[in-house]
Amino acid sequence: MTYKLIAIDIDDTLINDDKQVTPATQAALEEAVAAGVVVTLATGRAYASAKQLAAQTGLNVPIITYQGALVKNLLDGKVLLERHVPVEAALKLGEYCKEHNLHLQTYIDDKLYAREENEKLIAYAQLNNTRFYIEPDFEKLFSQPTPKMLIIDDPAFLDELAPKLHELLGDQVHITKSKPHFLEIMHKEGTKGHALAFLADYFGCTLEESIAIGDSWNDHEMLEAAGLGVAMGNAIEPLKAIADFISASNNEDGVKVVIDKFVLNK
Repeated sequence: MTYKLIAIDIDDTLINDDKQVTPATQAALEEAVAAGVVVTLATGRAYASAKQLAAQTGLNVPIITYQGALVKNLLDGKVLLERHVPVEAALKLGEYCKEHNLHLQTYIDDKLYAREENEKLIAYAQLNNTRFYIEPDFEKLFSQPTPKMLIIDDPAFLDELAPKLHELLGDQVHITKSKPHFLEIMHKEGTKGHALAFLADYFGCTLEESIAIGDSWNDHEMLEAAGLGVAMGNAIEPLKAIADFISASNNEDGVKVVIDKFVLNK
């Protein structure tokens, strides 16, 4: 199979535990692009955060952000695909989190907002290298278009919360975990798999000609959609179970391993 499109998750996939793209992985990305392959990023991060890292790697393509709720060009900032959390669902979620004293964040115009500043918000902003804004009248934001809302809490608690939110919000939203303590809520089509299918069509290739590489459960839709679904060596076990190939870890240039083996045929 000749692969024409590669979608790569960022955190714990493309970047190592030091939050760096290694020179070896960077060289592999450049070789893939030189060979005519479209290399893109597929992340739960906001566009502004993902754009910083994409610029470092020299990529100049549309990238998948907010779990697939926003696909946007790096070169000119043109929006190619956008899906917002339905207003009714956003209002219900906001009310539920307020009643149960849960930490909820939302994004408006690519800016991160929360009701109050706390350790969860500060740590999240540092992790994603992004600014945050405080809006005490948080509910007024929920009628504005948002690609993603996020609850931060204990992993076990979030596992119990997810089915409750599914029941509360219905099938108009997609709920996933990007990391054990991050529960993310998007439009029902806000998945990396949906966005990958969109980009395959955009670039004139089939999903069978695409590779998806990830480490967390929010990557499973794109691994299942792609012709070759790759789980990193450090991926969670449920993702490894559905992967077509398990690569090395993010600290062992796992992305380079995939490009060398399946694209460059080294």
